[in-house]
Amino acid sequence: MKQIAPGLHTFTGLMAGRVYLIEDADGLTIIDTSIAMAPERIVRQLEQAGHTAKAVKRILITHGHPDHIGGLPKLQAMTGAEVITSETEKPVVEGREVVARAPKESLSALSRLMLPKEQRFPGTPVHRTVQGGEVLAEVMGGLQVVATPGHSPGHIAFWQPERRILFCGDVVMGMMGLTLPFAAFTVDMAENKRSVARLTALAPAILCLGHGEPVTEGTSQRLHTFAQKVGAAT
Repeated sequence: MKQIAPGLHTFTGLMAGRVYLIEDADGLTIIDTSIAMAPERIVRQLEQAGHTAKAVKRILITHGHPDHIGGLPKLQAMTGAEVITSETEKPVVEGREVVARAPKESLSALSRLMLPKEQRFPGTPVHRTVQGGEVLAEVMGGLQVVATPGHSPGHIAFWQPERRILFCGDVVMGMMGLTLPFAAFTVDMAENKRSVARLTALAPAILCLGHGEPVTEGTSQRLHTFAQKVGAAT
């Protein structure tokens, strides 16, 4: 486990999808869960840091893709944590609906080759749904929910305004610099760019990506430059 800031860590050695840990007085919050084989490694790192699995009180889900909820059924069973996601993503997380896919006609020939097959996950009960504008008062002194659709229909991000920490899921990725998510896995790229603009306007000091190392230096300017580059400037 690697510390990003006081009370904020990221788990290490996961194959796909970054997972974050927030430490609060009443227990722990995890954001996203990586793939199906990740929970054992997550719990092992928790124990190495002096925590028990049962100290995890909440699991926040940015969106229902396999590299973000693949580990959810097992991790929820191991921790007993409350699962929180958006109303739109809830049926995907619970296994009642398939994952929304990008329209084939909107993709280039190369992206069509990457288009995933129809997917449905083993269901994990969602205990609470949230929407943009709500505040999780019990997390990090007040973690705001930001609606960021585009990569998936009900994608959400989480924002701590006093500390200027932003958990952006896959709205922006970190792969040899900031990038947009892959088109083949994004249901509406134009909408995702509007979400990029919404997040850029927050001017974060720390950007916790769903893929790639967290950005902790020159963050606001780097995000603004990226948004301009992709046509998503505010």
